[in-house]
Amino acid sequence: MPQFVIERDMPGVGKLGPAELKAASQGSCNVLRTLGPEIQWVNSYVTDDKIYCVYRAPSADIIRQHAETAGFPANSVAEVRATIDPTTAE
Repeated sequence: MPQFVIERDMPGVGKLGPAELKAASQGSCNVLRTLGPEIQWVNSYVTDDKIYCVYRAPSADIIRQHAETAGFPANSVAEVRATIDPTTAE
């Protein structure tokens, strides 16, 4: 299944505490359950003013539907074409 990176502009998000991040995660998971098993949240990286999320889904459209339903921005949705790491250099 294709994998996507979603960039979410969320000023101040890095200052959220564990309880607030948990609540946001629960909201996201609730929407994922309603959309069905074809969309999967892999993980997210929280920075000062953005969240970068990795999802598996059949299309960018369902990623945008998830964001709209959950009330999260999806400023950029990009399909992952390849994954590299230090072992790629060997």
